[in-house]
Amino acid sequence: MLDEDILLEFDDEAAEFDELEGGAVGDLPMRQINLVADKGQSPVRIDKFLIDHLANTSRNKIQQAADAGNIAVNGKVVKSNYKVKPLDEIVITMNRPEYDSTIVPEDIPLEIVYEDDVLMVVNKPAGLVVHPGCGNSHGTLINAVAWHLKDNPSFDPNDPQVGLVHRIDKNTSGLLVVAKTAYAKAFLGQQFFNKTTQRTYNALVWGVPKETTGTVVGNITRNPRNRLQMCVSPDDTIGKHAVTHYRVLESLCYVSLIECNLETGRTHQIRVHMKHIGHILFNDDVYGGDEILRGTQFNKYSRFVKNCFKTCPRQALHAKTLGFVHPVTKEMMHFDSQLPSDFCALLDAWRNYSSASAAHNG
Repeated sequence: MLDEDILLEFDDEAAEFDELEGGAVGDLPMRQINLVADKGQSPVRIDKFLIDHLANTSRNKIQQAADAGNIAVNGKVVKSNYKVKPLDEIVITMNRPEYDSTIVPEDIPLEIVYEDDVLMVVNKPAGLVVHPGCGNSHGTLINAVAWHLKDNPSFDPNDPQVGLVHRIDKNTSGLLVVAKTAYAKAFLGQQFFNKTTQRTYNALVWGVPKETTGTVVGNITRNPRNRLQMCVSPDDTIGKHAVTHYRVLESLCYVSLIECNLETGRTHQIRVHMKHIGHILFNDDVYGGDEILRGTQFNKYSRFVKNCFKTCPRQALHAKTLGFVHPVTKEMMHFDSQLPSDFCALLDAWRNYSSASAAHNG
């Protein structure tokens, strides 16, 4: 039995995530951020350290936090000139930036794969944020959906009981389902929660996995040393259970095209799990894939890889297929999408390189 009054909440692969929630001082919303310095951390002023480790945060805001006594290291308040040492545990409390969370219709191009009275499936391009949030109050996918449905009196983009059922990261492309009714969102949300949806992603990763097929199991939690990252927890009592099945579709010298099937949907799941087994996504700047991780030392190869980074200037990850049971007809629906042009150009470049390398060595 489906309870229409329950709004199911869940993470999805590569979903954007906010800072850790903190308390409040007066009427100001606050955020608390926890960081741990690496073992090999060289001495550096804490204000510079925080600027390097916190996204969308200015030196002025960090200085204000220091002046207010809101930066602590190992439990003691420090000034902005404190020198960070290896394994220092840092806590900074800052004002959470205010932004207007009202979703307004915006005329943004939208690729609609399927649409009926209760749902729509869209193909999101890379670079488009899915939902307004701190730092992204406009120009998102849901603003585009609001524009498309602006003449539908039953769809309110500001009603949390309708809209996006799941999310993918800003720089990940691919398929998403949007619910037009509360019943549709609850019905679809329950499928994601129960892991009965069918989702596959294509990714280009560094290296060639030893096994052509495999399964990665590991709880995913926030990386205590870098708040922009998630990581596989060494303790199975910490984090959220996550399972990714993968198979190698094509090996291209120093990279591989793989297909990932998600059994669960956690923040950055594919990116984290593939890094965990030693195969970081190509050009994933958050997890280190924007460096040359495999290959030769020749300048020609270095230029080739850097050109590949320019060809596909984001992590090479695409939500290719999506399957679910329709909320009304109860029929199984399945959607497939073509790889976007930047991903295709990247694959063509590596295929040409691989062919030329094989011919040269042959």
